[in-house]
Amino acid sequence: MDAKTGFFYLFSVVLLYAAFRVITARNPVHAVLHLILAFSQAAAIWLILKAEFLAIALVLVYLGAVMVLFLFVVMMLDIHIDTVRQGFWRHFPLAAFIGALIALEMAAVLMGGFRGMDEPKAVAAMVDVAGNVVPYSNTKALGKLLYTEYLYPVEIAAVILLVAMIAAIALTLRQRKDTKVTKVSEQVRVRAADRVALVKVAATQKPAEEPAAPAAAAEEKKA
Repeated sequence: MDAKTGFFYLFSVVLLYAAFRVITARNPVHAVLHLILAFSQAAAIWLILKAEFLAIALVLVYLGAVMVLFLFVVMMLDIHIDTVRQGFWRHFPLAAFIGALIALEMAAVLMGGFRGMDEPKAVAAMVDVAGNVVPYSNTKALGKLLYTEYLYPVEIAAVILLVAMIAAIALTLRQRKDTKVTKVSEQVRVRAADRVALVKVAATQKPAEEPAAPAAAAEEKKA
């Protein structure tokens, strides 16, 4: 076994362990940290498979942005684990059935869909239309493949993402009756006289008379 195969098995074992800990960790923060570890190991495997662009995109997009956002959201939310785990055993049979079905589908794809395929080999250089030798670019080749052969799926995915983004903005910025919104234009034109006003209110009843002290009453009797 060469060094490349050894690193592949090492990253694969760590990836499987991190993925298993994501669904078994009791603390949500620990689950997110294990998911970050799983993504990093997947990026390392892509580097071994000579897919440098996908590995860099995974690190920059998911590890650098999405997972950090998930980590901050999980740490700021007050998640009660006891309430989340209520009804776990009631839904466990359905969840186990769906998990087993997904595992069987993945096994069928992995066992029957990748047989007889050779290892992808990177091209050192390529020749353009004019006959000049230019260095091979994995990112350029992927871009050409996406925007030529898979143009319509890319456009459909872009439209779906755009609709999801607009829906998220609309749900966030909708005006609700139970929330108070500060108007900046009114805050700029505000004056002190508009905020505080002294109003003189007439008394509704007379103040109660204070009883005389016992010592003063005794002195009056002696006099």
